[in-house]
Amino acid sequence: MTTGRAFDAVLSDLDGVIRFYDMAELEERERAAGLAPGSTAELAFRPETDLPLMRGEITKERWIAAIADGLADRVPWARGHELGTTLAEAKFRADETVVGLLRQVRAAGLPVLLVTNATPWLADDLALLGLTGPDGFLDDVISSADLGVVKPDRRIYETAARRAGVAPARCLFVDDREENVDAATALGMTGLHYREPADLRAVLGPLL
Repeated sequence: MTTGRAFDAVLSDLDGVIRFYDMAELEERERAAGLAPGSTAELAFRPETDLPLMRGEITKERWIAAIADGLADRVPWARGHELGTTLAEAKFRADETVVGLLRQVRAAGLPVLLVTNATPWLADDLALLGLTGPDGFLDDVISSADLGVVKPDRRIYETAARRAGVAPARCLFVDDREENVDAATALGMTGLHYREPADLRAVLGPLL
């Protein structure tokens, strides 16, 4: 059946689209330790440090210890562990404009799924953001930590389309990283390289 819509499901990334972190406390601690702001995150998100966490292979504590190990040539290990802990427990918020748009999509009858390279404690974070539970609107959550594969691996997109119950060509995929969008469009999905809420509003305009 032809719906007249360009897509029949919305698959959205989490970080950089819906969720944003407050790094002020971490940056203050980095300055106090004699490090440039951003040093901890730069090391923490290197593939060799980050990917085992995103694939669900290590715990939060092991990730923090790996950060401390990586910083050990610049600060004492205990200070590096403190910085890693501050990063792991950084405060975050949801962009209410984006959440509002996705709620409208769900109210219009389209499934909305989260597709994210995530930590093993993602479920707790989503509950804190109000994206799941009684007030949530997500139909499903596709987490790299559960699947053991990370974007841009095609399997995470194929899993998302299957759980949405629609063909990849009928999915809109939203992500702030261009390589992840490119992988989605290679499977036939409509891709949106997200930069600001206006981008999402524009592509959803005909639907909403």
